[in-house]
Amino acid sequence: MNASLLRYVAAPLLGLLLSEAHAEFWSVDDQVKAFNTVSSQIARGELQAAESGLTTLQQSIPPSDVRIEQYQRELASAYLRQGQQRLAAHDTPGASQALNKAQRYMAKAPGLRGEYEQALAALKASSPPTPDPVIIARQQAEQAQQQKAAEEKLIAERAKQQAAREAAAKRTAQEAAKAEAAAAAARAPRLIDPTAASSDIPLPMLDTQDRESLRTLLDAVAADVVNFNCAVHIEVREAKDYPFVAALLTARIKKLNPGHTPQLSHVTNPDAVPHLVLTPGQGE
Repeated sequence: MNASLLRYVAAPLLGLLLSEAHAEFWSVDDQVKAFNTVSSQIARGELQAAESGLTTLQQSIPPSDVRIEQYQRELASAYLRQGQQRLAAHDTPGASQALNKAQRYMAKAPGLRGEYEQALAALKASSPPTPDPVIIARQQAEQAQQQKAAEEKLIAERAKQQAAREAAAKRTAQEAAKAEAAAAAARAPRLIDPTAASSDIPLPMLDTQDRESLRTLLDAVAADVVNFNCAVHIEVREAKDYPFVAALLTARIKKLNPGHTPQLSHVTNPDAVPHLVLTPGQGE
């Protein structure tokens, strides 16, 4: 083959080889860039993004590529450090989440197993103990029983108070009724007929000198005078008897009602039995 023919055949062949090499170069270069991105994300603490990028790379490279395990170890280390930092900050939930993610990659990072176990033990020590369901149920039952007892006690106390109020109201009503009855009894006529124009009340004890009976009678007369505003006409046998009777009656009227001034009149009649004439509604 002459030189011109060789050059004619070799030029296209060389171009084809160079094109394939160029494509392979750019394919490898993209993977390197992707791994570098994962590495940068791990360094910045963007661990979820790094995990996502590494998963995407696993789908596009052979399983035998050792770089995958390398970055899995880096992720294990990064999540372990994150868990330790959150433990130090007393962020128990965050530490638990980070250590759980670190555990995914522990098989690829046996050298970190000791630190991981220590962090896990510290997490368990800092976590509150899981309450016993039996104890919780017992406590809830006791609380419910205590609440029920308190409610029953409150209901009983309220019923007792209500009963006391009702009893007090009943006593008050009874006392008011008694007072009203007493007042009504006090206002009831003793000797007179309030519907009559006047009532005549004999004083025979004045002739017999029965002073006790006279005082008792004048007590009743005074009540009628006050309650029915009676004018009193006194008829006696002797002139000396009038001041005596008037004084006894006035004293009793003032005792019942100090503000009441009785309207008294009198006449002397030796032949008539002493008596009083009470006229309702005629007093001052």
